[in-house]
Amino acid sequence: MAHSSLAVQPLVGGVVDAIERVVAGVPASREHVVEAPAAAAHRLARRAAARAAALSGTLALPPGILGLLTVLPDLVAIWRIQAQLVADIAGLYGRDMQLTRSHLLYCLFRHAASHVARDFGVQAGERFVMRQLSGGALKSVLGGVGLSLTQRVAGTTASRWLPIVGAAAVAGYAYFDTLQVAKTAVRMLEVKAVQAGAEA
Repeated sequence: MAHSSLAVQPLVGGVVDAIERVVAGVPASREHVVEAPAAAAHRLARRAAARAAALSGTLALPPGILGLLTVLPDLVAIWRIQAQLVADIAGLYGRDMQLTRSHLLYCLFRHAASHVARDFGVQAGERFVMRQLSGGALKSVLGGVGLSLTQRVAGTTASRWLPIVGAAAVAGYAYFDTLQVAKTAVRMLEVKAVQAGAEA
């Protein structure tokens, strides 16, 4: 068991480093405020999900050892698409200037690592409080996220040995995963909109 744990650590470290690179800076939104932001967000999400699926499916096509080399670049590319999607959705709600690394991490990984909700954000009634974590606390949370996501990496790695079937599965997951990110972002921003309205 100890040997297995030691073998996983470098992979977890690689995932954590990749996440840190992705959220090193919050992307600038390419969208502006609209009257029906939820509907516009849904359209953006479908386009981003299709792009993520196409990219992930293509990267999963190389077989065997060559395919294994694409696992982490695949994840990073998908996270970058998703990070831009969150920023664009924030722009639709007029909240792009308020988007932080914590918001980004929450939206990207809430559905994949359940403890992220507890560590980053607390919803109380119609209020959503996002905690800004210190450097040390953020690193600790990232370690937990990295450990959770290592299971996905392991599954993605296995799919490289079945290129056609594996590529379809990886593409499908990337599509679904991106839609989940969008749903989390919309929920967070809808609560913030209600909160801002109540305070106005």
